[in-house]
Amino acid sequence: MKQPRPKGTTRGFSRAATLMQPRIRKASEDRGFAVTRLLTHWPEVVGTATAQIATPVNVSYGKGGMGATLTLLTTGAQAPMLEMQKEQIREKVNACYGYRAISRVRITQTAPTGFAEGRVAFAPAPKQRKTPDPAVQSAAKDLSKHVEDNDLRAALAALGANVLSKQKT
Repeated sequence: MKQPRPKGTTRGFSRAATLMQPRIRKASEDRGFAVTRLLTHWPEVVGTATAQIATPVNVSYGKGGMGATLTLLTTGAQAPMLEMQKEQIREKVNACYGYRAISRVRITQTAPTGFAEGRVAFAPAPKQRKTPDPAVQSAAKDLSKHVEDNDLRAALAALGANVLSKQKT
């Protein structure tokens, strides 16, 4: 007798996000983040410009329970810029929580838990592509002109132009 087909589109499989959600929630709650959306959607919460220079590290609650402190990690050069944006960051984060959960924003240049955990991830500068010399491009096309397949010929011409331009440096 045949087994009935699963009704969902997952065909009996689970998404990785649903499998990892309890572990992510526990790890983030250990750091004080009751709402994991603050961590997972940080660029959407505060904006891409702020997210590129600051990372949320910790949310600590005082003795009274209301008015938590959000700790942000940044580099030394960006700290004065973030200092001026503290109020806007606090308002955006509270909008994410849905109530006035954060009363203070603290900016640190090192992680409060140790150097290994709290490093700011620096995105590398975008690579600048130089346009190859037309003579090099024509030489590369001449080398690959005997290939019949168009895609392969174009790939070999690009590879040849890259190799020929690297030899000159």
